[in-house]
Amino acid sequence: MKFFSQSFLYDDPWSIVSLAFFLRYPNPYAAHVISCDVIDRHQTESGSLLTTRLILKRGALPRWAPQGIISRAESWVIEESEVDPFGKFVRCRTKNLDHVKVMQVEETQLFEQNEDGRTVQTTEAYITSRFGWGMTKRIESHGLARFKAHVQRSRQGVSLILDLIRQARLQPMALGSYITHLHSEHSFASTDTPTSSHSSDNVAHVPEDHSSHTTENTWLGKIWGSR
Repeated sequence: MKFFSQSFLYDDPWSIVSLAFFLRYPNPYAAHVISCDVIDRHQTESGSLLTTRLILKRGALPRWAPQGIISRAESWVIEESEVDPFGKFVRCRTKNLDHVKVMQVEETQLFEQNEDGRTVQTTEAYITSRFGWGMTKRIESHGLARFKAHVQRSRQGVSLILDLIRQARLQPMALGSYITHLHSEHSFASTDTPTSSHSSDNVAHVPEDHSSHTTENTWLGKIWGSR
């Protein structure tokens, strides 16, 4: 079993970051996400919102993986979240539903508001393989490396949606219209450009990178250029 833990600080308030988190698909940093559907949503007596979503993701096997180790490249992921508007936190748990013998990834994300009004995101994950045949450690190490890369791209996607929300405040058209147009886009170019952040990682430190985001700017142009 491999364990991953990392914290990340957003300058935006909790309510805005939470909105961006739930609107994060699709985005050009998540080209591996095929679909995302709400299968249950209800409010508790205490006022919390509970949501269950089913997400279909596409993956790729490493070249060293035995042929036929899995039947298909897609994997279903269940996401269960709780939004507490009074405690000002979002807790989200995800895990894959298939290929669990080869590798299962159980992830927990927590968004909380700081005293200074900013938002802290804490991500934890357990990567476990029960495949055996002397390959368990190699599979888990590969899963950990892939997960760390996906965490970075996921935060870039959330940051991109945050930019859309900020820009929507300055545009005459409502945010919902832009999100509708965003979800009508069917092809996104993926990018591996690292994001700059305030982060602490007990697995590996990710350096800041202030390089240009050509793909992101092109994608934003599609959204904001259409009225």
